[in-house]
Amino acid sequence: VQLQASGGGLVQPGGSLRLSCVVSGPTLNYYDIGWFRQAPGKEREGVSCINSGDGRTYYGDSVKGRFIISRDNTKNTVYLQLNSLKPEDTAVYYCAASYAPLPPYSCSVVTTVGYDYWGQGTQVTVSS
Repeated sequence: VQLQASGGGLVQPGGSLRLSCVVSGPTLNYYDIGWFRQAPGKEREGVSCINSGDGRTYYGDSVKGRFIISRDNTKNTVYLQLNSLKPEDTAVYYCAASYAPLPPYSCSVVTTVGYDYWGQGTQVTVSS
């Protein structure tokens, strides 16, 4: 399984970006997909994830109400819409996959445990 994240860039506070994570290999249907981010000098933080089986979504407290995760299994792609961006959202954003073909479906944004496959990251910079 290979993941390719893209869509990062420089944006002003209050602006928006859409990140994409293309998953190559086995069907996306069997994988939970998580987005994590890491700012310089800080620990990696869970941002959002989406379940394999039922599509349920979860968000970290710092992004609830501003970010939206979605998936298009026909394109093997997961998206992360970033809205109302703040300078503190500046980080490298990574997508990761966790094999989860069977219920119960419950992806995690609390831990990276179980996410065995990672993309290379895409830089998001929020600055005026």
